[in-house]
Amino acid sequence: MSTSTPEAVKKLVDNMQTDLRSLSMECKKKFPPVKEAAESGIVKIKTIAARNTGILAALKENSAEVVQPFLMGCGTKEPKITQLCLAAIQRLMTHEVVSEAAAGNIINMLWQLMENGLEELKLLQTVLVLLTTNTVAHDEALSKAIVVCFRLHFTKDNITNNTAAATVRQVVTVVFERMVAEDERHKGIIEQPPAVQGNSNRRSSSTLRPCAKDAYMLFQDLCQLVNADAPYWLAGMTEMTRTFGLELLESVLNDFPQVFLQHQEFSFLLKERVCPLVIKLFSPNIKFRQGSNATSSPAPVEKPYFPICMRLLRVVSVLIKHFYTLLVTECEIFLSLLVKFLDGDKPQWLRAVAVESIHRLCVQPNLLRSFCQSYDMKQHSTKVFRDIVNALGSFIQSLFIVPNVGNPAIVNTPAGAAGAGGPATAQSGPGAAGVSGGVTPQPAFEYRGTWIPIMTVTVQGNAKATYLEMLDKVEPPSIPEGYAMSVAFSCLLDLVRGITSMLEKELGQSAPQTSPDPAMVQKQSSEQSDKEPGTRAVWVEMVNACWCGLLAALSLLLDASTDETATENILKAELNMASLCGRLSLVTPRDAFITAICKASLPPHYALTLLSSSASTLTNKLPDYICGKVLAVPTATYTAFSIQGQNVQIISPSSESHQQVVAVGQPLTVQPQGTVVLTAKNIQCMRTLLNLAHCHGTVLGTSWQLVLATLQHLVWILGLKPGSGGALKPGRAVEGPSTVLTTAVMTDLPVIANILSRLFESSQHLDDVSLHHLINALCSLSMEAMDMAYGNNKEPSLFAVAKLLETGLVNMDRIEILWRPLTGHLLEVCQHPNSRMREWGAEAVTALIKSGLVYKHEPALSQNQRLQLLLLNPLKELSNIVHADIRQKQLECVLQILQSQGDSLGPGWPLVLGVIGAIRNDQGESLIRTAFQCLQLVVTDFLPTMPCTCLQIVVDVAGSFGLQNQELNISLTSIGLLWNISDHFFQRGETIENELDKEEAILEKQAKEKGVPLNRPFHPAPPFDCLWLCLYATLGELCVDPRPAVRKSAGQTLFSTITAHGTLLQQATWHTVVWKVLFHLLDRVRKSSTTADKEKIESGGGNILIHHSRDTAEKQWAETWVLTLAGVARIFNTRRYLLQSLGDFFKAWEVLLGHIQSAALSKNNEVSLAALKSFQEILQIVTPVKDSEKPDALSAVNMPILIDPVTASGPGRPLERTDSLGERLSRYNGAEQIPPPAEIEDSALWWSAWNAWYRIGTDSTKPPTSSAKLAFIPSQPFLTALIQIFPALYQHIKTGFSMDDLKKLGVILHGAVSVPISSDASPFILPSYTEAVLTSLQEAVLTSLDVLQKTLYNSAPGKELQAICVGPESMQVMYPAIFDQLLLFVEFSCKPPQYGKLETKHVANAKYNQIQLFAPAEWVALNYVPFAEKSLEVVSDLYQKTACHKAVVSEKVLKKIIKTLRMPLSLKYACPSESTWKLAVSSLLKVLSIGLPVARQHASSGKFDTMWPELANAFEDFLFTKSTPPDNLSIQEFQKNEGIDVEVVQLISTEILPFANFIPKEFVGQIMAMLNKGSIHSQSSSFTEAEIDIRMREEFSKVCFETLLQFSFSNKITTPQEGYISRMALSVLLKRSQDVLHRYVEDERLSGRCPLPRQQVTEIIFVLKAISTLMDSLKKTQPENVDANTWAQVIALYPTLVECITCSSSEVSSALKEALGPFKDFMQPPVTKVQNGES
Repeated sequence: MSTSTPEAVKKLVDNMQTDLRSLSMECKKKFPPVKEAAESGIVKIKTIAARNTGILAALKENSAEVVQPFLMGCGTKEPKITQLCLAAIQRLMTHEVVSEAAAGNIINMLWQLMENGLEELKLLQTVLVLLTTNTVAHDEALSKAIVVCFRLHFTKDNITNNTAAATVRQVVTVVFERMVAEDERHKGIIEQPPAVQGNSNRRSSSTLRPCAKDAYMLFQDLCQLVNADAPYWLAGMTEMTRTFGLELLESVLNDFPQVFLQHQEFSFLLKERVCPLVIKLFSPNIKFRQGSNATSSPAPVEKPYFPICMRLLRVVSVLIKHFYTLLVTECEIFLSLLVKFLDGDKPQWLRAVAVESIHRLCVQPNLLRSFCQSYDMKQHSTKVFRDIVNALGSFIQSLFIVPNVGNPAIVNTPAGAAGAGGPATAQSGPGAAGVSGGVTPQPAFEYRGTWIPIMTVTVQGNAKATYLEMLDKVEPPSIPEGYAMSVAFSCLLDLVRGITSMLEKELGQSAPQTSPDPAMVQKQSSEQSDKEPGTRAVWVEMVNACWCGLLAALSLLLDASTDETATENILKAELNMASLCGRLSLVTPRDAFITAICKASLPPHYALTLLSSSASTLTNKLPDYICGKVLAVPTATYTAFSIQGQNVQIISPSSESHQQVVAVGQPLTVQPQGTVVLTAKNIQCMRTLLNLAHCHGTVLGTSWQLVLATLQHLVWILGLKPGSGGALKPGRAVEGPSTVLTTAVMTDLPVIANILSRLFESSQHLDDVSLHHLINALCSLSMEAMDMAYGNNKEPSLFAVAKLLETGLVNMDRIEILWRPLTGHLLEVCQHPNSRMREWGAEAVTALIKSGLVYKHEPALSQNQRLQLLLLNPLKELSNIVHADIRQKQLECVLQILQSQGDSLGPGWPLVLGVIGAIRNDQGESLIRTAFQCLQLVVTDFLPTMPCTCLQIVVDVAGSFGLQNQELNISLTSIGLLWNISDHFFQRGETIENELDKEEAILEKQAKEKGVPLNRPFHPAPPFDCLWLCLYATLGELCVDPRPAVRKSAGQTLFSTITAHGTLLQQATWHTVVWKVLFHLLDRVRKSSTTADKEKIESGGGNILIHHSRDTAEKQWAETWVLTLAGVARIFNTRRYLLQSLGDFFKAWEVLLGHIQSAALSKNNEVSLAALKSFQEILQIVTPVKDSEKPDALSAVNMPILIDPVTASGPGRPLERTDSLGERLSRYNGAEQIPPPAEIEDSALWWSAWNAWYRIGTDSTKPPTSSAKLAFIPSQPFLTALIQIFPALYQHIKTGFSMDDLKKLGVILHGAVSVPISSDASPFILPSYTEAVLTSLQEAVLTSLDVLQKTLYNSAPGKELQAICVGPESMQVMYPAIFDQLLLFVEFSCKPPQYGKLETKHVANAKYNQIQLFAPAEWVALNYVPFAEKSLEVVSDLYQKTACHKAVVSEKVLKKIIKTLRMPLSLKYACPSESTWKLAVSSLLKVLSIGLPVARQHASSGKFDTMWPELANAFEDFLFTKSTPPDNLSIQEFQKNEGIDVEVVQLISTEILPFANFIPKEFVGQIMAMLNKGSIHSQSSSFTEAEIDIRMREEFSKVCFETLLQFSFSNKITTPQEGYISRMALSVLLKRSQDVLHRYVEDERLSGRCPLPRQQVTEIIFVLKAISTLMDSLKKTQPENVDANTWAQVIALYPTLVECITCSSSEVSSALKEALGPFKDFMQPPVTKVQNGES
């Protein structure tokens, strides 16, 4: 109820009257003056009440009088009265009817009461009422009132003291509240503050208003009092305690901060008075060292005093909290002190209160931020914020290190006694709690045997101190174990929570302005600098300052924590810090916190290089101060802290005794290392890690690596294995026998696996940069896993690969940005030697490609070719990997893609086909088979839908399958596919052509723009033709495959395709077909055949037997060569028109002939023979019939002809396209008809053929140079075929056939005939020796010569051919050459031709069989006799026809014939065959009968001069042969042979001697000598006695002698020359007789009784007979015809004959008798005039 309402006023008046009445009653007896005063007071009040309307105002005016009676009452010192009065005064005060004067009086009265010690509580009450109800008490009065309260505080009575203390506090508050109220009243009025005078002026309060002045004076005196100085204003103070003073200071500072902040005077007090005071009072605490010797320092050290110290710290907390901005420097000192108080050498209680004070700071993030701005960020200032954090860290560590000197406070406290505020069960030793199993253990930290319980000291975010509030304690309390640790722990958590939440909030506000571009950030921060200078810089500095200390402390605590909640809190703090650092892009701290969480997730001492390496880099990055004493390196890995200069290495506890083990598993290492243990805490940390990655993925950046590496290891230890799509599933126990999981963790596993998957699913919400970081991290993780899996077959870690797959699958919508790194890495994985690793790599790649193709992209794939190719590219890249399992996966993927998306591949076809075609032989059969299935699918289903540009690739791919050598059937089938493809081209020719032409136009345009030539195989040809050419080229490749079956099949297909569909090609393209396809193929086949291996192939794989004609590679290649050559020849034959119009047909013809030639000359009978067949085939090409007569599809192809360009450009009617094949083919609408190619061109072709034939002949018949066993010798059928070609060929070239050509021909014919036969073939070719038959080759040779000869003969004068032939003369010149040739063959009869140095056996003659002893030759020379004899017959026939020809005469053909015949004639019996010499003789006789008259005719020309000696020799050699007749020769035979000899002599006597005058003299002489020789009998030595008479060739001798004599003494001597010859002959004969006789006489004498040899006797008889014949002739002759010399010789014989008389042989004697008889006629020479033969 208000005191100013009328009712209240009335009541007041009534009460006062009542009070006064009571007073007067009380004082009636003892104190009359009081009584009177009371009564007058009643009257006064009544009067006032009656007179005034404003009773209260009036009362106040007169209050001094009104109060007077009561004051007097108090003066009585009578308790009852005093109480009554004080109550009345209080009532007045309550109604605010006390004036200033009255108040002064009242205070004075109270002072007296106080001094007298009366009614102390009432007194205090009164003062309080007086000061609180109004502001009348000022200045002196006020100070007096305050002093009263102070003095009452120090009475003996406890209650009074306490009440007084409370009152003082209230009064002090009132004074300041008044000031605040006063300031409020004057708020609007702006005063000009007077200039502040010097600091020394303590009365600077003069500028203040009244209430402010009071407050100022009061505060100033409080400071004085605390400092133990006299007060200025509070006069009358007697005593004061510092503790009370400090409490008052603290309350004022805490309650009225604005007073100090708004008024300079007060600020000045703060700076000048309060701070120095505090610093001074702190000094004992600073200097004090626990356990140091007092004596060591000169002055005794004052010990810290708990109450003061604690209050000082409270003051400091307030100062820092409220006046930080005013007292920057001072706060720096205070904070440094606080940090010092945490040192280990300070008393426990001091450290406890210091931690509490720091906690108070830690819950004010803004304050911390200011510290950072004011100190840490200034250049020369202490790094206060950092030091606080580091100090906390050191403090926490120091608690784990048992102090050397026991802390007295702890030592003296019995274990059970609890310090105030501590838990009732302070543990006496580490780990005492929770030893009994059932009880839940108390939350605690345990580290290296130090066990520290955790207490719930505060609610989070609120620093409720325990020891700072112990204002009643004088002695330092005992601090329960764990208290300081718990507070410090809370400090850390609150610090992190505060900073992170504050920064989160501010980052949130400034987020719209923040962009990742650093330049932008700087710009924005400069814009913000007006509001908050470099906000971001402050945040960064704060984090940089605190992260090291925080991390060190938190890691340690995390390691030591045994309580799930505590662990959770620590992890949360680390998580928040990591996230914050990430948001501020502070990489090092972010990674450090993440590393800490990672290490905590893994088992202790787990070797994870990634973490240690990142940690060591951190260590290097840490600033130097960390290595100082404050705090050692803070990273989790290198935890060496130095505490008081001692280095303490912090290592994870070796026994995790206080941790529940939940899993045992294998570590993920290269070498197997036993097992590792995962604890519940590890799993908890793992969850935090997952949480971090899940919620803060965007800020992780490069530390994804750490996070994922750790998760990978945990996943591995827990035995989670990837399933489909990359999600992890708990593996089966079988896989890791050493993995043991408790039920607790078993239930957790699916959850963890699920979170893991969700983590990667959430990657779809990451921005592109973070996504890249994630991918990169997974890739490098995977690289590590790959490195680890090298060189061992251990199960690799597939975590990274699985997760890459998962990430790829969820980010399909922006797959382009991550596709390359993702697949690039997976492809590397696919190349890994570890099969499980590869398999997953391939699984991932193929799954990504398949889902990428199925995904509904925007725009759709069909519109986005680039993306489609990007997606398919990795599929192609897989082809470069050698591992079969990868390729299998790849091909299976292709098969699936074909089956599901085959129709929509479009531009992706080349890639897909590339993959199918990337097979290699080393990849094994099954792979090739899979790939081939894909190809078959393509060829059967997709040829019509794929772009035509890809058809060429299909051809190439099919070709590559043909070439693979793993599976023959596939090769053969693929050739079939090529045939199908060619059919497809044929059927859809027009559409394909149109499409290709369109495409070509585009390409050409592009090429032109770029300025490069169009790069396409077979370019100038039209694209459709190019497609065919590619097909042909591919088949051509297969035609030279190493496998015969493939070659055969491909060859047949190639030639069939060209034959069947070649008509589709444009004419110009044929040029390419011929040169690039056919000839190229021939070149390659030839090369392969000539280099093929001659080793025998045992079997054709498996048990297939190989025919002997194919049992070497060479023979198999021979077959290919044969096929190819035949195919090409056939095309040349059937497409001759088309090819001839190409322009370079002649060149092509030459090349083809070249091929035929090289094949013919190959060392393989099969090939060479086939080549000749092809030669024959192309030679059957007669000048082609005109088109009109040819019912061929080609007739429609009207091609321009090069010979007659006019017709080509002539008008032709355009042909409309219809469906008939012929019409479809008409590409050209040129001239209707092709004129036949000119004869000239044709003859050029024939001559070219002749040259080829000549080269083949020359080379094939050229004998080998060495006598090597392996020399190749052409077969008979080959040579026969070769020679058989000539007659046909000759018909076309006879017009120009020249002498040179004939010579060439001769060489070849000779060579061919000389070739021996291999011994194994001889039975088939050689006739048995008895039959004289020609081989087919020999027949062919003779036929060739025959053809020639007939042509020549026909061109002789007088035949009608003369008109056509160029001239008979030129032709007839060739006769001699033909003769030469034939004569050569004739010689073979006696001298079989030698084939080089080759040793041959001769079948011909038994006499030669001895050769076999030396050379068991593999080659058999032919029986040349029939051939030679046949040739001889030809020669004699021909000579008969041509003897008179000029050429024959001038070339001395006759001489040559005789010379040749001389050989068999001279050999006679030694001839291989008897028939030979007989035929020779008869031929000679035949030839001479024609030739001699011619020779005589031309005697004068000298053309036959050389012939005569040759003839003489021939006669000589034949008639007096050196060979002996064979022993088995019968008498009849011998006589027959003698008859032949006689025939020859008769020829001489009829054809030669009669014409001696036309014959050279020497020749006649030779003949005579010969006759002479014949006439002297000579005989063979081998005759038996009985035969002797017959064998003497007596008949022959007789004829000779008779002829000789006939011509000796012929009366018809017409020339002296002839006479000379006979004389000469005679003298020879006589000389010879003389010799024989002499010898006989000698031998007879020597032999004594022995008879002489039979033949000698025979000889002498013969001589004697001859002499008698001679004597007869001489008798009959005219004496003048006989030469004197002859006479002399005859007479000279006489003595010799006489000598013989003594012989013993009766035969000789009788002959001698006959010889001596005629001498009687010459005993006396008739007298003539003959002298020396001259008449």
